[in-house]
Amino acid sequence: MKKVKLQNEMIPPIALGTWSWGIGQGGGDAIFGNHLTAEDLKPVFDAAMKAGLHLWDTATVYGMGASESILGEFTKGRDDVLLSTKFTPQLGGPVEDRLNSSLDRLGADQTDIYWIHNPLDVKRWTPELIPLMKSGKVKYAGVSNHTLEEIQLAQSILAEEGLNISAVQNHYSLLYRSSEEAGIMDYCNANNIVFFSYMVLEQGALTDKYSAKNPLPSGTRRGEAFDEDVLAKLEGLIHVMKEVGHKHNANTAQVAIAWAIAKGTVPIIGVTRTSQIADAVKAAEITLTAQEIHNLEAAAKETGIVIKGEWEKPMH
Repeated sequence: MKKVKLQNEMIPPIALGTWSWGIGQGGGDAIFGNHLTAEDLKPVFDAAMKAGLHLWDTATVYGMGASESILGEFTKGRDDVLLSTKFTPQLGGPVEDRLNSSLDRLGADQTDIYWIHNPLDVKRWTPELIPLMKSGKVKYAGVSNHTLEEIQLAQSILAEEGLNISAVQNHYSLLYRSSEEAGIMDYCNANNIVFFSYMVLEQGALTDKYSAKNPLPSGTRRGEAFDEDVLAKLEGLIHVMKEVGHKHNANTAQVAIAWAIAKGTVPIIGVTRTSQIADAVKAAEITLTAQEIHNLEAAAKETGIVIKGEWEKPMH
C-alpha cells in the first residue's frame, strides 16, 4: 500500500472515519440510521489495523463524544494508531479544554491531527492551537470546511509563531469538486499540505447499493439529500463507474475511492462493516488511467447534481 507523506511521517493512503460510531446528537442514529455499539465495531477496527489502515478520524460532535469514546476503548494501550479529532467552534472554547476532554475520551496524551472543524471565527480560534502545538499535545494542525481565504488566514496566524497548517479536510467527491474549482487543492499541493477528502462516497449514494427502487434510509439526513429523484439522476454515473470498475475487478465504491486517491487526496472513508475495510484496501491498489478519470468526471457533471451539506458554504 503506497503511503502518503504528512510533514515528517508516512500515513496510509486512506483514513477511516467514525462519524456513524455511537448514538446521540449528531451521531450514527440521527445521521445514518445506524445504532452501532462498540461490540459491533470492534471487528471493523481489528480488520483495519491488520490491513495497515491505522489513521482514525473522529470529532467531539460525532454523537457528542460517543464516537471518541468507542475509538478510545479500542486504542487503549496501543501505540500504533494515528488519531485525528476536531474542535467545533459552535461548542465554544477554550480549545485546550475541548482538546483535553477529547484526549480523555480517546485515552491519549496527544492527537496526531487536531482540526478546527469549521471557520466560525478564524482569527479567534486559530491562535489557540499555538500553545497546544508547542507543548506537543497537537502534533499537526488541520482546518476543515474552510475556504481558500480562510486557510491562508489560518496559515498566516500560525506562521507568525513558526508553525503551519499540515492538513485540510473538505467535502470532495465526484459530485462535489468545489475545493478543486476554488484552487484549494492547488494551494495545498504548493504548500506541502495534505488534502483529506470526506464524503467521497456521498454517504453511500455512490456505492450502487441504493437506487430509486431501493432508496436510502428514510428519516435520516442522507435519505433526505439523496431522495428517489436524485438517485434516478445518478444512474448514468453509476453505469460509467461500473464500466470502469469492471476493468479493475472493482465495485463502484472502490472506484469512487480510487478516483479520490488519483486526484491526490487522502479519502476519509466511514467504516461500519469489515467489508468496507476490504473496499478501502482494494481501492488503494487501483490505478485509474487519465481517460477513466475523465470519463468519470464527465458522467458526474452530466448528472447535474451538486450535493452540499447544510453546514457547508460555497468554496468559491
